[in-house]
Amino acid sequence: MSDRLNFLYPRCRYHGHKKPEYLDFNANLQEFAQRVTTICNLQTSGKLPPEQAYDQIQDLWQQLHYSGQHLLDID
Repeated sequence: MSDRLNFLYPRCRYHGHKKPEYLDFNANLQEFAQRVTTICNLQTSGKLPPEQAYDQIQDLWQQLHYSGQHLLDID
């Protein structure tokens, strides 16, 4: 990643058990957090209606939930 992208979208190192499925879920979780932050900022600045922000976050949550179910065997 370039310095600019690292600044805008920092990634934290994973410190848990280094199983592939845990690393994959952690990457998905960090992407979820970054995208939710962007949506919140757009909504706060008036560039995205609240209903649309809610729908987008709900879609992202469903994707993260699906990821957790399949990578971590969580219901």
